[in-house]
Amino acid sequence: MEIIPLILIVLICTSLLAGYPVAFTLAGVSLIFALICVPLGLFDPSIFKSIPIRIFGIMNNFTLLAVPLFIYMGTILERSGVAAKMLENMALAFQNTRGGLSISIIIVGALLAASTGIVGATVVTMGLMSLPVLLQQGYKKDFASGLVASTGTLGQIIPPSIALVLLGDVMSNAYQRAQNNMGIFSQKTVTVGDLFVGAIVPGIMICIAYLIYTIYQNSKNEDIIFEPNKESILALEILKTLGMPLGLIFLVLGSIIAGIATPTEASALGAIGALLIALINKKVDIKFIKETSQRTALVSTMIFAILIGASIFSLIFRGIGGDELIELIFGSLPGGPYTALLFVLFLVFLLGFILDFIEICYVIVPLVAPPLLMMGFDPVWLAILLAINLQTSFLTPPFGFSLFYLRGVADESIKTSEIYKGVMPFIVIQLLVLSLVLIFPWFII
Repeated sequence: MEIIPLILIVLICTSLLAGYPVAFTLAGVSLIFALICVPLGLFDPSIFKSIPIRIFGIMNNFTLLAVPLFIYMGTILERSGVAAKMLENMALAFQNTRGGLSISIIIVGALLAASTGIVGATVVTMGLMSLPVLLQQGYKKDFASGLVASTGTLGQIIPPSIALVLLGDVMSNAYQRAQNNMGIFSQKTVTVGDLFVGAIVPGIMICIAYLIYTIYQNSKNEDIIFEPNKESILALEILKTLGMPLGLIFLVLGSIIAGIATPTEASALGAIGALLIALINKKVDIKFIKETSQRTALVSTMIFAILIGASIFSLIFRGIGGDELIELIFGSLPGGPYTALLFVLFLVFLLGFILDFIEICYVIVPLVAPPLLMMGFDPVWLAILLAINLQTSFLTPPFGFSLFYLRGVADESIKTSEIYKGVMPFIVIQLLVLSLVLIFPWFII
């Protein structure tokens, strides 16, 4: 019987690799497979009754309401030119520092990550704005492309990240299910806000490690054009450019951490704040509102379509004995809980090559998280490990999503092999932080 769930997984993976849309593949292949299994006595058709309830539950999930609002906030900041102005002023602020542009890219990239929370948007924005300037100033092609690609993935771990919002929702359900399986009726909960707080220290560690490596590389590169300029940008201008996005970030995260607002309520504050920033910068008109709203609607629709497809797959996978298969795999692994954890992290890392974080959050994590939580692992710690792991897989050649985003906007003179070479040191940095968080769980405050 254990082979039946494996056949479903193979069929879905084959369909995805063939290029069929993720949402429709997850739902369609699962439903067809279940219909074939019904006459064979392998699937209970009464399970189909749960599908409308699941879809209704997704569309009425208060936590998931934060997703379109955070996307709207990020889209407004991206389209209003705030990101470009931030990079321009930060570059001027560091113009009298050797390699100042690369340092400013990391700082602005971290701020963009906290503002937009979307990996693809940050990579494309930074690639278009900063990569040509880096090459003009004498930076090596591999280092410049690696810096931009890796900085763009900070949106995966720095809150308020869309990935953390989705992981928070999934981990909450998985934690509840694990406690039910263990017969615990006085149950604890985990929230998106807990994940936001837990991700702060690892996010800062990755940013600091990026800065240290970048400063070291700048000291070695004699080709960097360094012409100190006596005319420096006014501190007031920097404050004006960075102050509003920073204020917005502190407003959103501060209200969550202080317990004043839920992530969904804070996302509404963020969306309104971003609109006010665009209004102050005189970027708001009918066309702007239409473009940002359409972009938000498209991305949100894509995400929720995948969530519905993943929910149907999860239901049918369990209906054909998928839970027993997962328990059998975990039970047959030697070495205890930590071997199972390392196995899951490696599996998620590999799947990050072919699946987006949304599919991994709603297809893979619901299957593997409950058994791990039943082994005694902390849900917030586990979620942050998965988030850092996904961030690393997004950078890893040859299939890392961030590399595809950058390849699409990078100059043709930059070889794909140079992009791959450039991200390697940043992958090592992320693996180092992942190892530290794995060994020292107290990093997750």
